[in-house]
Amino acid sequence: MTKIKICGIKTVTDALAAMDAGADLIGFNFYPKSPRYIDVGRCRDIMSVMRKCGHITYVGVFVNASVEEVRATLETCGLSLAQLHGDETIETLNALDGKAFKAFRGVPEKLNGFAREVAPAFLLDASVKGVYGGSGVTADWSAAAELARKYPLLLAGGLTPENVAEAVGRVKPWGVDVASGVESTPGEKDAGKMKAFVQAVRNGQSQV
Repeated sequence: MTKIKICGIKTVTDALAAMDAGADLIGFNFYPKSPRYIDVGRCRDIMSVMRKCGHITYVGVFVNASVEEVRATLETCGLSLAQLHGDETIETLNALDGKAFKAFRGVPEKLNGFAREVAPAFLLDASVKGVYGGSGVTADWSAAAELARKYPLLLAGGLTPENVAEAVGRVKPWGVDVASGVESTPGEKDAGKMKAFVQAVRNGQSQV
């Protein structure tokens, strides 16, 4: 079953709505320049509520943060995984002891050891100059499908309730990642759109 990650959560209300919609993973964005930025204290407060509400996977999104910062944030907030969405090196990935996966903006020519052996192997996003994710631009699904045959990848980039069923059918990824596609305004999630997104993924799977 295709995993669903809803990213850029900023409030307890949105976190609970994402869980209620059927998300398998919830992401918190620690990149200060993002409209979905959340500070460590607020994320910790949200997680103090979420830990009592059932088990799903919580992910921290980082852009060019130090290994020490990533480790401290994961520990403070009680998050399971780090998504490295900047220009991080393989050394940074390896230093996080299997708790991190790399996000690529655009299809990588070579993975150079960045693909993890466990899912998600990596995340594939659209390439938009100067933007570290959340652009609303779709990725190259044909190239993504080639990679998805070899790796359990997480597909991101411009996914919405209207196009995600087609994306699942064409790419057959391990999982899909959505942020702007289920928002009413940047950084504010829409409960109805989140439910529609999850339903569309499930519908897309039934047609595969």
